[in-house]
Amino acid sequence: MTDFSEIPVLDLSPLIKGHDTTDLARAFAKAYGETGFAYVTGHGIDPALRAAVFDASKRFHALPDAAKQAIAVNKTHRGYIAINTSTDVTSDLAEVTRPNQSASFMAMREDAVADPNVYLSGPNQWPDLPGFRAACDAYTAALSDLGRNLMGLALQAIGTTDRAILDAFQTPTTWLRLLHYPPQSPQAPEDLYGSAPHKDFGCLTLLAQDDVGGLQVQTPSGDWVDAPPRPDAFIVNVGDMLHRMSNGRLLSTPHRVVNTSGRERYSVPFFFDPHVSTTITPLPGTGTPRFDPLSFDTFLRGELEASYDAHKTNAP
Repeated sequence: MTDFSEIPVLDLSPLIKGHDTTDLARAFAKAYGETGFAYVTGHGIDPALRAAVFDASKRFHALPDAAKQAIAVNKTHRGYIAINTSTDVTSDLAEVTRPNQSASFMAMREDAVADPNVYLSGPNQWPDLPGFRAACDAYTAALSDLGRNLMGLALQAIGTTDRAILDAFQTPTTWLRLLHYPPQSPQAPEDLYGSAPHKDFGCLTLLAQDDVGGLQVQTPSGDWVDAPPRPDAFIVNVGDMLHRMSNGRLLSTPHRVVNTSGRERYSVPFFFDPHVSTTITPLPGTGTPRFDPLSFDTFLRGELEASYDAHKTNAP
């Protein structure tokens, strides 16, 4: 991994328009092989979908606390996650003892009923807000299509011709998180974060930010580089599972959120992962495997039980 001072930009127009992607795949390999983060433009997502999901988020977070707590996050990881209830205790990037200073609504893939044989399957919990579910569903559908396109590009970038793994993304594990960060005091303790230093544990994160900023990405030398919002772009980063699939070629990079703007911050990360039953292993053509096979559902269970009160063994 090389040092960097800014986040690269990738124009996805060739991918979205069905043109030759040879040069784009080369740029993808460079961006995610050196930085692990990039702004993506030319993504084809209707700005109205993005505006609608931010409006839905603001309306949700403005609800009385009792209305939000009525759909508190459950063991299938759907619903309201109140402030001070999640802590990145599994982070090896900082000594994290204080909960993240954010609240969120979480929707995953909509399943009509929970399948006891599929970890985290089940229906979402929706608030009684006009148009809320429709905005979330439309956004999830559009970002899932973009996620599939990006996964295909990632495979091209790492030089594998075996595309069987893409079948695992036809019924993906998706996580739509509507985040609200209250302003932090400039005098807040150094170890109090909106989101503590961490790496994402999945495959791809597609982030939409408001105009407040606060996201920072860590360089190999330990410096923090700002990733300010761009209204025309998503910030896309690689998580640990795609790092493993690529046999280490694509980087999962530490990042954090510190909101000292004096303003409320809203962001919408969309996490796009394979079906939970997938075995994560280095893909053919990426060289001698550096990682042992890993069961995604077993891994997820450990992560969620360590970080969220609702998933702890003694939670109701």
